[in-house]
Amino acid sequence: MKKPTERQLKILEFIRKSGKTSNKEIKEYLKNISRITVVRDLDSLLGMDLIQQEGKGRSIYYQEKIEKDFLKYIDIDKYFQQEFNKRKLKFKKFNFDVFKNIKDIFTIEEIKELKAFNMQHKNRVKKLSDNELKKEFERLTIELSWKSSKIEGNTYSLIDTEILIKEQKEAIGHKKEESIMILNHKKALDYISDKRGDFKKLSLVKIRSIHDLIIDGLNIDRGFRKNPVRITGTEYFPLSNQHQIIEAMEKDVKTINRLPNPFSKAIFAIVMISYIQPFADGNKRTSRLLGNALLMANNICPLSFRSVDEAEYKKSLIIFYEQNNLRSFKELFIEQFKFAVENYG
Repeated sequence: MKKPTERQLKILEFIRKSGKTSNKEIKEYLKNISRITVVRDLDSLLGMDLIQQEGKGRSIYYQEKIEKDFLKYIDIDKYFQQEFNKRKLKFKKFNFDVFKNIKDIFTIEEIKELKAFNMQHKNRVKKLSDNELKKEFERLTIELSWKSSKIEGNTYSLIDTEILIKEQKEAIGHKKEESIMILNHKKALDYISDKRGDFKKLSLVKIRSIHDLIIDGLNIDRGFRKNPVRITGTEYFPLSNQHQIIEAMEKDVKTINRLPNPFSKAIFAIVMISYIQPFADGNKRTSRLLGNALLMANNICPLSFRSVDEAEYKKSLIIFYEQNNLRSFKELFIEQFKFAVENYG
């Protein structure tokens, strides 16, 4: 996704504070900037869907485009320049209103685009033999297992991961837990693939079944946690009461099952499992596998997250924890879906 330049961000902030403004007022605010440059910047911001233009002729003015508060633009780089204990959090604790506040995640145009991309994937898959399909799924499994584990601090390389999955050979100089974490991803993805039809409708049991596979052999408690947890790099404090955790998970399942399309279901599942933190550990790993389960249940290309920047991934989630803002993670999701379509099958 294209990001605004520093000057364009200044224009956006000026428009945001002004409510609505003309290009003449913007030029006066910026000083020493030509009218043509201002017009170009405004056109860029319009193209990024961050502002909207109203009026005609000399009465044209600009205002921030906010159709939904949870998709409001936030400058991530500026946001994370502040130490986590000095940032202004909209929510320090879990916000139960999130289930009613977040809806219509994707626009009609975005859904059309995502479906068109997936059709490319489906058309390519039709041309592959069973053996070729098996190899493609194995490649996705290797890359997802590697990247998802790396996001959680695993130090295996992609090549070491491939050898581990294909030949069951552990890399020298790595902890046993690292190889278990990677192989657990493979087990979970194989399970999802075999049971893909079961995930058209979600349940707590199905989520726990994925988590059980993700944590197998890692000395992590099964089931919904009974003790508080904290998240590195944020003052957000997840629910600590097991009854509330179960309540949040039940609402999450109901919401996901009601969402109108698989893309919305998948992204909501990924961010909400991470936000609720229902398990003692393995939450984000479970969320990524669950998101893929919801996609695969509807014959949609799963994500490997191979090209994602780990820091950007974590920042996008923290923005959601602290502000309930989904814009950054939504952009990341779309990018990773397009990457998956172009690289698998």
